[in-house]
Amino acid sequence: MKAPLKIGTRGSPLALAQAREVARRLAARHPDLTDPDAIETIVIRTTGDAVQDRPLSEIGGKGLFTKEIDAALLSGAIDLAVHSMKDVPTWLPEGIALPCLLPREDPRDALFADGRLDDLPSGAVVGTAALRRQAQILARRPDLTVVPLRGNVQTRLDKLSRGEVDATLLAVAGLRRLGMADRISAVLTVEDMLPAVAQGAIGIACRSDDAAVRSVLAPLHCPDTGDCIAAERALLAAVKMLEVHHDKAVPHLLQVAARSDAEVRDRALRGLARVGKV
Repeated sequence: MKAPLKIGTRGSPLALAQAREVARRLAARHPDLTDPDAIETIVIRTTGDAVQDRPLSEIGGKGLFTKEIDAALLSGAIDLAVHSMKDVPTWLPEGIALPCLLPREDPRDALFADGRLDDLPSGAVVGTAALRRQAQILARRPDLTVVPLRGNVQTRLDKLSRGEVDATLLAVAGLRRLGMADRISAVLTVEDMLPAVAQGAIGIACRSDDAAVRSVLAPLHCPDTGDCIAAERALLAAVKMLEVHHDKAVPHLLQVAARSDAEVRDRALRGLARVGKV
């Protein structure tokens, strides 16, 4: 394999932290990658990063966080790509594989507010761009106002501190990776706020035919995480197929999609899923 090994990633603080973690794990398992010049991180600006004034659902969905990175991978500009798995489209582009998932972090959502979700006063404004979170918040508290809130972790927390919203939700996993878990007001149970499919998991993509990179990534793969993420994404794929094969009333009902949180217990997968609308 040619040197340096080129890792492609988005440029947010969280994405860079995840890329550094992958580089650290690679160096720990492969002595030839411990040299400072053996691994190079290449930041790729995606459409999802560039367009911040509209909800993702209006501009093409979460694939906008991966399209430019996929193109760099297929062109050979990078050798592998590090993704938050919840941002990866249900179906991968031809020629790209996801052979490696790191051990999953806590998949739950964290609330940032003055108190718990049930303590918010009627009419309080909750900022979140995720349709999944919007649907579940309004199902539990229809008296709240939910508004779109996009940006990286620090940007959203800054908007909260300025009083633009009264509360917001962020993934516990990202906060832990950024060393910001101490700022969490409350961690929501899975029953109160079902996480996104694959939330908390880091996936590493490469070209399907790149046997050398697959071999380098193999020692990093967590089989239990792989099983959980495969089950959750299979469920999401099944829901999306309903959108394809039914009339327009069904896609509206399923636009938030099913979300599952699967756990490995005695090698059996058990999960929870919800379907809703906003």
